[in-house]
Amino acid sequence: MVVPLKHPFNFAIAIPASLTSDAPHLREKTFRIGLIGRAAAIFRVDEIIVYPDMPDANQKADVQLIQTILSYMETPQYLRRRLFKIVPELQYAGTLPPLRTPHHPTANKTEKLTLNEYREGVVVSCSKQGSLIDIGVEQPVLVQGATLRANTRVTVKITELGKHPTAILVDRKEIKTYWGYQVSVSNVPLGQLLKRGQFDLVIATSRRGKSITTVSGELKEKWKNSERILVAFGAPTQGLYEIAASEHIRLDDVVDFVVNTIPHQATETVRTEEAVYATLSILNTLDR
Repeated sequence: MVVPLKHPFNFAIAIPASLTSDAPHLREKTFRIGLIGRAAAIFRVDEIIVYPDMPDANQKADVQLIQTILSYMETPQYLRRRLFKIVPELQYAGTLPPLRTPHHPTANKTEKLTLNEYREGVVVSCSKQGSLIDIGVEQPVLVQGATLRANTRVTVKITELGKHPTAILVDRKEIKTYWGYQVSVSNVPLGQLLKRGQFDLVIATSRRGKSITTVSGELKEKWKNSERILVAFGAPTQGLYEIAASEHIRLDDVVDFVVNTIPHQATETVRTEEAVYATLSILNTLDR
């Protein structure tokens, strides 16, 4: 298997809190959110930002559902029991597709560990020697000299093999392979989020945008020279132009490009999850 390198820049997508508002049942909502998580993993997204898109509505429950399911998907299977309680949002978690990313290893035996291998883990307990970390094998590994709070998720690198392997704590940023996404929730609408200027390149997707083929050259140049890139997607009932207008903002004033990644569409509408796959697959060809 070819080990996928992460992007040389921070790659984020923004999805609306009303992503599943038109889905009638929790099963369908779970399935739709699962498609987003799977797309993020396929195309090496570093961050999924959930933004409020209906100013007059209470979207707390919608946000909670999306955040919980996406975070659950990103967590390696062997850590989920320790990190997630039984909650209504995860009633249909068994239907979610596995990510099968590098930080979701299938090997579950100590003898299968390799030197300098990275693993996600959770703190089991602490002692005078250090902290014991569950990394998905028969017994926890020891991180010497570290005093960590139980049930804290950490990233480690294996430094000693054998019957009692040891590891050190590492920052996941130092890992060169793709190591999953993080989920964050914006406390402000999309327009305000973009006005903060946190991204070098912001791409909005819209049926009313320019065809991706007409701006590909300019977009590729900007893509190559950006350190933080955001791709924003609209909602099931309204596009990004309408969402921006509800904030009294012109979409073109707060983004670098508004692109149509599905020109000549034959369907009346394109669902958010469909737009995510179509857009990220095209942008994936721009990589350095």
